[in-house]
Amino acid sequence: MFQNEKYPSKVLQDAVEAISSLPGVGSRSAVRLALHLLRQPGESVHRFAMAVDRLATDVRYCRTCSMISDSEECSICSDRSRNHSQICVVENVRDVMSIEATGQYHGVYHVLGGIISPINGIAPSDLTIQALVSRVSALGDNGVPVEVILALSGDVEGETTSFYIYRQLEKTGCSVTSLARGLGFGDDLEYADSLTLGRSIVNRVKFEP
Repeated sequence: MFQNEKYPSKVLQDAVEAISSLPGVGSRSAVRLALHLLRQPGESVHRFAMAVDRLATDVRYCRTCSMISDSEECSICSDRSRNHSQICVVENVRDVMSIEATGQYHGVYHVLGGIISPINGIAPSDLTIQALVSRVSALGDNGVPVEVILALSGDVEGETTSFYIYRQLEKTGCSVTSLARGLGFGDDLEYADSLTLGRSIVNRVKFEP
């Protein structure tokens, strides 16, 4: 690992520090990546930097489900072939990507933006739970029978969040199910293989608080 005073360039040092701030990237890997970029044509580096910069300036969140989108409504919510009365509740965008990769789910999603975690200062009001309740209520008011699938991790915080959502949805009269526990306790959807996750969706069960 380079010490600050041993960097040959302050520009390189700043680049290494920026790269090493990414999760899972240590200082050695950051140096290697920065030197790799340094060897690339200027046009390639500018294209790379522009793509990253656009994450801060151009990415939107779907007004319906809070999924990352290039427009006001994501491609899943705007797809009329999807089952819009079936709403899969997930913690984050990565979980949507994992479930979509299974090819076993054809409903829509609702991204919470996290899970309830008092130790980390995350309260129900910090998540999109009320937006979910409003969404389900609106469908119910239009006579649409709604199924909400709770696809959260099986650890204590995930189960606490699922129970809280279940209680909030009780008054809407919707059906609430959860993934079949082909996933181990505490497993994150991100790390589940597509086959296991797909089976957990297909074989989902009624949520039991």
